[in-house]
Amino acid sequence: MLKLWRRSLAGQFIIVMLVALLISQAIGYILASGDRIRDLRASEETEFRRAANALASALASASPEIAKRVTAASSTAYTRFWITDTPEPQPGAVCVPPGTAGSNPPGAFPEKPLADCTESSYIDGNGLGLAVPSGERWLNGIYYKRFSSGSLQRQSIISFVLSVLVLAVGGGIFARRIARPLKALSDAADRLGRGEQHRPLPETGPDDLRKTADAFNRMQDRLHRFVSDRTQMLAAIGHDLRTPLTTLRLRAEYVKDPALQDRIITTIDEMQTMVDATLVFAKGDATAAETRTVDLNALLGSLCEDMAEIYPSIGFTEGERLNFRCRPENLRRALSNLIENAVRYGGAARVNLAASDTEVRISIDDNGPGIPENQLEAVFSPFLRLEDSRNRQTGGVGLGLSIARAIAHQHGGNIHLSNRKPGLRAIMILPREIRTDTPTSIQPATK
Repeated sequence: MLKLWRRSLAGQFIIVMLVALLISQAIGYILASGDRIRDLRASEETEFRRAANALASALASASPEIAKRVTAASSTAYTRFWITDTPEPQPGAVCVPPGTAGSNPPGAFPEKPLADCTESSYIDGNGLGLAVPSGERWLNGIYYKRFSSGSLQRQSIISFVLSVLVLAVGGGIFARRIARPLKALSDAADRLGRGEQHRPLPETGPDDLRKTADAFNRMQDRLHRFVSDRTQMLAAIGHDLRTPLTTLRLRAEYVKDPALQDRIITTIDEMQTMVDATLVFAKGDATAAETRTVDLNALLGSLCEDMAEIYPSIGFTEGERLNFRCRPENLRRALSNLIENAVRYGGAARVNLAASDTEVRISIDDNGPGIPENQLEAVFSPFLRLEDSRNRQTGGVGLGLSIARAIAHQHGGNIHLSNRKPGLRAIMILPREIRTDTPTSIQPATK
């Protein structure tokens, strides 16, 4: 029950309702049990008096033999009747029928001689004795029945069980009606955070849920418009920058000094590379990529195999099949950036994959000098390169790690760097998403 309380809104709703029902039933039982027993006693006493008066009237002219048979036949498990010449019950005493002495429960019917009374007398609140005139004789009667709350308890238990069943079914249906749109909102927010396109949520149900769905849909539209506007603006800037760069390249052709001409063209090429890389980084291609489930082991294996043709020092030990929902093209790009950095600056790359129930860890180790501790986070900033990597042989414009971390963030994960002494370790941590409402189709890894 504690697990259900923590995991399910519907479970919390049903548990609260059941506890409230249990408390209300207990209070009702305590308040009603005393009154119920008193009402039962009063009803039984009235019925016993009515039966005694009717029997006394019927036997007023009957012979003693017939009267004896009729009174014996009229007796029940709780009542006894007999005819005498004088009344036997009296106030404060209990009538014991002839032949029953010593057969009553201890303390139930103390044996006493009775005379001269037609009043009823209770014993322990459960017994009643009376004498009614019947012609020239007296009809004597006793009634004894110990009332307990057992029958009331059984009725209360049955009532409680039926109430629980009705409440559990009705509450479960109602709670699921509330929890279903909340789960849909949670899934949509998760997909939106990962950059996936998601159709607008249906704006149905109570006002609170409709307003929540409407607010989410409007937020999603604003975010998509913002990304689209930014992409279009950057594309226009990139187009405008290419024109003067092309003009500079043409003018560099007229420079007569070959050494100066080479330096100018080299600078223009660097600027062109920086513009192209900046556009790719800022456009956020991950938002348009397809999300699907792939075998992550196969994806890493194919990536390392492809890169090993250029960088032979890349190693990867392939393991068991690991199904993972992601955008494979973008994930390959982020991992290739990390592996390429390890090879260029560390001389080698050893790729390892480990998974748990909640996350996936992809670690990439190299044999390089590492990074100063105060620079481990700074290297993720765009265009930042350490002093010993500012040359075209090590390549890049300082966007590789920025792009890799951006892609990890779009998958709900992150990238951390740590020094191994010697060497550097880059770890990409990705949450392991398990969707039970989405059919899983395993796609081959993209090469």
